[in-house]
Amino acid sequence: MPVLNASTLTLDQVYYHLKFQKLSYGSFISLLQLEPLSEFESAELRQIRIDFENHLNDGKVLEDMVMALTVMPLLRLAGFYRAPIKMRMEQEIERINIEDEDISITGRLDLICINKNRPAVNDIAFWILAIESKNTSISASEGLPQLLTYAYKSLEQQKSVWGLTTNGV
Repeated sequence: MPVLNASTLTLDQVYYHLKFQKLSYGSFISLLQLEPLSEFESAELRQIRIDFENHLNDGKVLEDMVMALTVMPLLRLAGFYRAPIKMRMEQEIERINIEDEDISITGRLDLICINKNRPAVNDIAFWILAIESKNTSISASEGLPQLLTYAYKSLEQQKSVWGLTTNGV
């Protein structure tokens, strides 16, 4: 059985193997009803941008620094560090077996945020957010096939999962 690495898949391969379909951008807009930012939150976002730009001015920002400078501060600001949410970094995904084609997909997820309070079948955690980061010299969209592959596994147990792929820019 051929084993594919999620980090090398194209979007076309994800659509084909996992039977995903692209939806229009407006199809989930109703899920994004957000409250206005407070002055504190606005100031924090400005500081995150300044900190990142200071590193970017020195050259390429590597994947781990993108996480440290942008993603982690944003997650803290959004309340993802508080219970009942738990974060897990560099989680290996279970092997995805595609029986129709005798293919297996494997890989590692950069970061996942899990709701630990939600009762789940057989203690399977409810994924809230999956994150894939790339260095600044790579387009953020390059992480989309990888992110969709990781989300696929969680969709066996839940209706939806949010995802973010970023290079910090």
